[in-house]
Parts: sequence; structure tokens; C-alpha cells
Amino acid sequence: MAELERRYTNGRAIGDYFDLVAGTSTGGILGLGLGAGLTGRDLQNLYVERGFEVFPSLPRGLCGRLKGIWRNGLHYLRYRYDQTALEALLMDRLGARRLLGSSKVRLVVPAFEGRHSEVFVFKTPHHPDYKTDRHVPMVTVGLATAAAPAFFRPLERGGYLLVDGGVWANNPVMLAVIEALTCFTVEPTQIDVLTIGCGNDPYVVSSKQIQLGGLFFWKDAIFAAMRLQSLAATNQARLLLGPPNVMRLDAPTNEKQIALDDWRRSVEELVPEAVKCVATKGDMIAAQFLFTPAQPYTPCPE
Repeated sequence: MAELERRYTNGRAIGDYFDLVAGTSTGGILGLGLGAGLTGRDLQNLYVERGFEVFPSLPRGLCGRLKGIWRNGLHYLRYRYDQTALEALLMDRLGARRLLGSSKVRLVVPAFEGRHSEVFVFKTPHHPDYKTDRHVPMVTVGLATAAAPAFFRPLERGGYLLVDGGVWANNPVMLAVIEALTCFTVEPTQIDVLTIGCGNDPYVVSSKQIQLGGLFFWKDAIFAAMRLQSLAATNQARLLLGPPNVMRLDAPTNEKQIALDDWRRSVEELVPEAVKCVATKGDMIAAQFLFTPAQPYTPCPE
């Protein structure tokens, strides 16, 4: 997003060019940032310069490896991180009192409700029937959608137990498409979608999974489910809207998977890969999405 702004919008916030933004987990935080009026550059700086506050890197060398072994072992028994650092960061950038209803752009942010085993979606008041979420603090929405299992404690709020939306909507593109079709008088062919991933990271079944099986070897199968849900959602959107109407931007990653909390590798590898992606597809994206800002969004009255 920052690179698209640099190349095509003269620094204007990329959120100004879209009628609706959907985001899950870290994407939900990015969407909230756009709703709060931040630019892609602001958000890049948030991750690159301050991400270590949430996911502190281990020191290099033997000491770091030993601490990593200890931390990984402990991770089987308890949450890896305290949400306090993430909450403080979100309060600083989104504003402790900024409510979802004050967003500058329509937002759809999924979570998972773990007490009643239901999907849960936060929405700005962009439809007259949406009355309950406008007074929810943006920080609360961010903490809920990004409460990754085993990394952060689920967020308890109003009798609900909220977990990372990636459990069921790792790629929320179809949530956005359905939202547009049901809330507004538009035909499928009128909808253009830009969907941005966190890196194209294939899940390949290993020889040990094939030969031995067992829970130990399949413990990371959630990553297969998340990848396949993302692929399926993108393909469903293309079938519904037409392939030219859905553009997917996903930076390739190397053979070794980047861990969710590996801030150092994410900065070193994903940022330059994202720049390369924009260099390849930026002109097409600009022609389809960045030629003129969207009409300003006005929330429905209470």
C-alpha cells in the first residue's frame, strides 16, 4: 500500500480510493488504520519500526537459539505473548477513544466467537440495520480480529469470547463481495476487488506426514486450511464477478516459512518483495483502482 501511494497517489492515503475495506487479523488492523485516516506509509512504519514491540526478536547467536528452544517449548503450554504491547501500540496509532463508527471508510472485520462457536463480523454503520458496532472502540476490534490462537489470549467483551478471524476468514474477499452485493444496489460486474495477501506460502505435505501421520506431524495443518480458504475465496470471487474484476497481489516467499511472529524476517524479506510486486503489477492496479478517489463515506444516522 505504501509503494502504491508513492508511485501513483502522490502520497494520498490509499484508503481514499476504495468504497469498502475488509481485513482479517493483521489485515484487520491495516483496515482500521485506513479507517482512522492513516496512509499506507504510516502503516508500513508502524510495522517496520515498532513491530518488535509486539513480537520482540531473539538475540542472534547461541544465546538466542537457547532462548528460542525454551520459548518454543513453553509455547505448547501457554500463550506466547501478552496483548498489552499490541494494545498500547493500537491505542497510540488508532486513538484510545476512536470508535468504529468514526471510520473514514466502510469496514468489514471478522473474528471468531469462541463461547458460542459462531462467526463474528464487526461492521461500520454503512447500512441502516447496522446499529451495534458503531460504538465499539477501534482498538477493541483490532485486538479481537488479531487474537491469534496460542499467541494471544482470546478477547473477552460483552459476554463474547473473540478469537482471530483467520480461523474462518483468513482471506475475507468474499465477505467484502457479499457485503457490497447485499448492502448496495450494484451488479456483480460493477464491483472491482483488490485483494492483498501476506505472502504466497504454499503448504506441502511432508514425507513424515505421509509415512508416519499422527498429531505431532500434522500439528501445523491449520496453515493448510488457511491457505486453501484464501485460494478458494479468491477463486469464488472471480467466478462471481468475473476474473478481470478481481486482482490478487501476493508477494512470493522463500522455501522456509516465515513464522507469524518473526518480525525480523518479515521486515527483511516481505517489504522488498512487496516493492517488486508493485513494480510488476502497479500500473494495472493504478488503472483499475487509483484513477480517482471514491465518493466520501457518510455513516448512516443512529
